[in-house]
Amino acid sequence: MSTKASDYDYHLPEGRIALYPPARRGDSRLMVLDRKTGAITHRVFSELPELLASADALVLNDTRVVPARVIGRLVNGFETEFLIVRFAEEGALCLVRGLKKLKPGARIEFGGGLFGEFVRRMEEMGLVRFNLQGTALNDWLEKNGHIPLPPYIARADESLDKERYQTVFAEKDGSCAAPTAGLHFTPEILAAIAARGIGIHKVCLHVGPGTFRPIQQEDILLYTPDAEYAKVPEGLFEKLADAKKSGGRVVAVGTTTTRALETAALHGGAYKGFTDMFIYPGFKFRAVDALVTNFHLPRSPLLALVCAFAGRERVLVAYEEAIREGYRFYSYGDAMMVV
Repeated sequence: MSTKASDYDYHLPEGRIALYPPARRGDSRLMVLDRKTGAITHRVFSELPELLASADALVLNDTRVVPARVIGRLVNGFETEFLIVRFAEEGALCLVRGLKKLKPGARIEFGGGLFGEFVRRMEEMGLVRFNLQGTALNDWLEKNGHIPLPPYIARADESLDKERYQTVFAEKDGSCAAPTAGLHFTPEILAAIAARGIGIHKVCLHVGPGTFRPIQQEDILLYTPDAEYAKVPEGLFEKLADAKKSGGRVVAVGTTTTRALETAALHGGAYKGFTDMFIYPGFKFRAVDALVTNFHLPRSPLLALVCAFAGRERVLVAYEEAIREGYRFYSYGDAMMVV
């Protein structure tokens, strides 16, 4: 087991980052990696139902991305970007571009009847008190907010992103980023999976902005991820146990689903609260037997999780093959299934 962040690095050639989703959901490529043998096969994501057995249990993350990136203007004309991360008692915690320029009490105008007051700086975020609250603020964001695309998608958000940077099964508002493995699913793919008798289950983990942050420390044991809210419902682990007893696998769709399930497993099943679980090689998986995921950034905690599940050397070899074969990387890119 390596604890050096540089051992989770790789070079991605220019042009391999997917800036747009495929024309149709489900048309992405799907690399299948056997973690026992290292064997690799190449499929299309719409063929996923064929790779699942009737006894398997598929688990999705039904969080929904909130269009919570907004542009605000101060009275001195300074214009900057705010990303609402989560709400606290005194207001909203926001990532703010140019945070150091804001002073407590500063009035911010966002247009369309929304105003804010900068309360104070809280470590890397700013606390903002809005004049609209609850449903009124949510309605304003749905109408006026921007989808918070990842920083590596170097373009402005477009109308298509409101649909495509969202899973078809998204239900619960709260994420700053999409659970990207879920973006490949269509209603037809889900129906085909259900038709095979496979149980489809849902958990929720609200993805925070830290998901894009690389591990800065060379010793990964010094890394602590941001805490994210997760909910695993009562009774789910009993259903997953039944699937395992029948010879099936628990197939987690995404690293966020994996972290939610493994957090709940440590707490005896159902779970509701924040998790800062960091999964890296040496971790003992208690819940997940197979993983559907995207291709992740170098030195990222997400890549470390995949390496923990499949083995670092095998994963990096698979990434090298994906690069040779022209796979598209990151949020709007192609998928990988580890079995």
